Amino acid sequence: MEKIDRVEEYIENYFKKYQNYKSYWNYEDGCVLIGAVQLYDITGDKKYIEYVVSYLEKVVPENGVITNYQIGKHNIDGFNCGKVLYRAYDYTNDKKFINAIEFLMEDLKKQPRTKNGNFWHKAIYPNQVWLDGLYMAQPFYTNYETRYNKSENYSDIVKQFQNIRKFMRDTKTGLYYHAYDESKTMFWADKKTGLSPNFWLRSIGWFIMALADSINAMSEQIYEHYRALVDIFRELADDVIKFQDAQTKLFYQVVDHPEAKDNYTETSGSLMIAYSLMKGVNLGVLSREKFLDKGIEIFDNVVSQKLKDGKLTDICAVAGLGPDDKPWRNGTVEYYISEAKTDDDAKGVGPLIMAYSQRLAL
Repeated sequence: MEKIDRVEEYIENYFKKYQNYKSYWNYEDGCVLIGAVQLYDITGDKKYIEYVVSYLEKVVPENGVITNYQIGKHNIDGFNCGKVLYRAYDYTNDKKFINAIEFLMEDLKKQPRTKNGNFWHKAIYPNQVWLDGLYMAQPFYTNYETRYNKSENYSDIVKQFQNIRKFMRDTKTGLYYHAYDESKTMFWADKKTGLSPNFWLRSIGWFIMALADSINAMSEQIYEHYRALVDIFRELADDVIKFQDAQTKLFYQVVDHPEAKDNYTETSGSLMIAYSLMKGVNLGVLSREKFLDKGIEIFDNVVSQKLKDGKLTDICAVAGLGPDDKPWRNGTVEYYISEAKTDDDAKGVGPLIMAYSQRLAL
């Protein structure tokens, strides 16, 4: 109970002090808001959903055109925060939130795609697919299809996940590379495969959460598509758990190189895996016998080792690949380890709240 009490106290203090991550509509705020929605869903405490509604009220007018949304940027990150609009509508019955969902869907339809059909990560990253982007867009897209479009585009959603498995999964380890350049021209991309050179923990965390949340949003009645996502999810859960550190029970920033100088067990990615395993058990698609204790173990060890003196520590501040004016973002082991670590960042705290919600659900 001591660990649970520490987490609850930390989350309560975090919400009280939280400031918008950026002035514009952003995915980092989305991580915290999604955590709040999930806490509401599990606990029934209205203060969490009212926190979300209060955030949205400031930027969502009656016509649903989000006032601080960056139209024309074609940035896949912009859809993450939109996931909470569904529950805001459920709670308030205010149609402006449906209007905002439609506004975002219209922009998603304009998102550029690779030749094989996946959304570009951003307009400034042409022809590139990053694991991060599957989390940002696909659960939002799946929710829309389930609720409002009679599941007509499930095949598109599933195909994008299948393309990731086809082009970005390493058959030796079962891990997924951070990014893929279809044009194979970027300085960080392998000239034969188009892949970035290493396995970054948080990108794998984004991807496994994308699978868990898209499965949750998808109707089981469309069995072929539902099962296709479940199969990829189960496979990744089996493969990633092999890289859990035996001593700390967490995962390294560069997943398969624990021996690398200054490599460290990273908080956000470890929490994302903990969340996904516990959610998979709660959804009934992962083995309770195999993954229940694993999910709890990872979460509890993050709390024991990384939640110190009221701060959530060892969160990778940011990592990416390119563009050309950032040649140091080259995807090497040394690059990922060199990126700054920070405390209390939304990219770590959001998954902490989400994982805590799943812990309570268990």
